Amino acid sequence: MLFVQDVFQRHSIVKYSLRQYYHTPAAATVADGVHQRDPFGLILPGAPNTSSATDTKPVPNRPLSHQILNPGMIVLRNHISIRDQVDIVNICHTLGVGPGGFQQPGYSSGSKLQLQRMCFGRNWDPETKYRERYRNDGSIPPPVPPVFIPLVQSLIQDAQAHLSSANEIPLMRPDVCLVNFYTATGRLGLHQDRDERPYSIRGGLPVVSISIGDAGEFLYGHTRDEDKLQKVVLESGDVVIFGGKSRLIFHGVRGIFPNSTPLPLLEKIKLRPGRLNLTFRQF
Repeated sequence: MLFVQDVFQRHSIVKYSLRQYYHTPAAATVADGVHQRDPFGLILPGAPNTSSATDTKPVPNRPLSHQILNPGMIVLRNHISIRDQVDIVNICHTLGVGPGGFQQPGYSSGSKLQLQRMCFGRNWDPETKYRERYRNDGSIPPPVPPVFIPLVQSLIQDAQAHLSSANEIPLMRPDVCLVNFYTATGRLGLHQDRDERPYSIRGGLPVVSISIGDAGEFLYGHTRDEDKLQKVVLESGDVVIFGGKSRLIFHGVRGIFPNSTPLPLLEKIKLRPGRLNLTFRQF
C-alpha cells in the first residue's frame, strides 16, 4: 500500500511541491473586466509560518482504517497525515485569496449556497454547470495543482487494495476539483455529481473527496428520500471515494460539528473554524 505521505517521495515532481505555493503572492491587481471581491482566506491572521512543518504521523488515537459503504464506495480513515493536511490548507489558502479564488456561489434568483467555493481546472456553477469558462466575476479558475494528481491517484490505489476487485473503483487522472469550505452553519443539499463528460460518468471514474478541519455529517444513498439515506461522519484526514456502481450516488452534507478540528492540526496551522473539502474528478 502506498501511503499518502509517500507520494512526494516516490513521484519525481519535486518542482511541483506544495511548498512552491507558500510564498506565491496572491495577485494584488486584476485584469480588465474582472470585478474586485473581498478575499476569503482559510488561515486566520497572525498565524505562524507552517512551511517547516515536519509531522508526518496520523492524528494520535485515530488509526489508519477503512470502511466500505457500498459497492464502489469507501472511506479511508485518517489517511491524510497532519503534514499533508497543512500543505493542502496552505495551497488552497494561497490560491483561494487570488483571482478565481473562494466566493459564495449562488443562483440568478439571489439565493446563495451555504459555503465558500473555489474551482480548479474548470469553472462549475450550480446553474450553468461546466458550460461557462468565466465566473460571474470575470475570472477563470486556476488549474489543478500538479502535485494533487499523484496524491489522488495514490488514494484510489489504496482504496482498490481493500476491494474485491480494483475495477470497482477505476483509476482516473483528476483534471477538475471543487474546493468547498463550510462554516459552522454550512451544509450542502442532496445531489449527484453528474455534470462531467459521458465517458467519465459511464466509465464510473470516481470522485475523490478529502476532508480537513471540522467533522461533517455526510449523507448518501441511491435515493432522494432522506429517510432512506445512510450517513457517516467524516473527520479531518478522512477520504471518501465513490465510483463504479456508486458513481451517481446521491450525497450531501447535513451539517458540521463545530470545534472538532484535531488539536495537532491547529498546533501546526491557524485554520479558520469550519470544514475544508476537496472533491476531485476527471472531466
